[in-house]
Amino acid sequence: MEPTQATVDDLLALLGPGDAYMYLPGDPDPLALTDLLADRYGAPRTLVLDGFTDPTVDDAKGAALLAPFEDRAVKMRAWAYGDQWVGTGTARDAEGIERAVLVVAHREVPEPLTVAPDVDEDVDWMERLIRITGWTQPAQRPDVDWTELESRLGTALPSDYKRMVETFGAGAFDGYLDLNQEPWTDLGEDGLLIWAGTEHEDLYCWRADGDDPDRWPVVVRSFDNKDVPFDCQAAEFVCRILIDPDHPFTMARYFDTHWFMNYQQRD
Repeated sequence: MEPTQATVDDLLALLGPGDAYMYLPGDPDPLALTDLLADRYGAPRTLVLDGFTDPTVDDAKGAALLAPFEDRAVKMRAWAYGDQWVGTGTARDAEGIERAVLVVAHREVPEPLTVAPDVDEDVDWMERLIRITGWTQPAQRPDVDWTELESRLGTALPSDYKRMVETFGAGAFDGYLDLNQEPWTDLGEDGLLIWAGTEHEDLYCWRADGDDPDRWPVVVRSFDNKDVPFDCQAAEFVCRILIDPDHPFTMARYFDTHWFMNYQQRD
């Protein structure tokens, strides 16, 4: 079997939404299948490598994917996607033969906080964003040299944006909203710095007015070159477009669950 995205769709449909696994027919290339799933869900977490299980693996990191194989998993990589774990790799069958496998398992996702906070509530929008996306991985870029970057740009940057980059790294929310790892200055003449964008060519910016970047408002430069202002910071803006169906740039109409697709190089 030569795995393609179409065959992956068929296999996942056969497994269904619950806990299930299969030894794959036709001796497919496990690495090719890993690459196909990574194209959908981003960088995987390695649970088992050469028969050795990562000792930090627990229920919050995909341990349910290993349950069907007991100690027979040889290699297993995992993705968190909404309320489901998806894993692939190799495991030994009942005859002791190493074969490619595909496995899915239910994933407990914390209920996201509501979109609108209570009046006068002091909201940590980054913590809310982590809960909405079900993010469980360690910080991806904790050692960003912001001093060097801000010196090069000639301005300080909003603190919530810096936390987003440090936490999530390179990638896209719902595989759609790309988070820039440093702001683009293409619209500098208009007083705008671009911190994210979409495949629909909308650009998410700040109006860089004033000395306090944490007070810069978000401005969307739409694909038709119109500017739409929002009186909020970047992390709050992302939270709202993810789960508020009434937001003018909502993604809630297209995705029932929300995640962050990490683009970092796979091991």
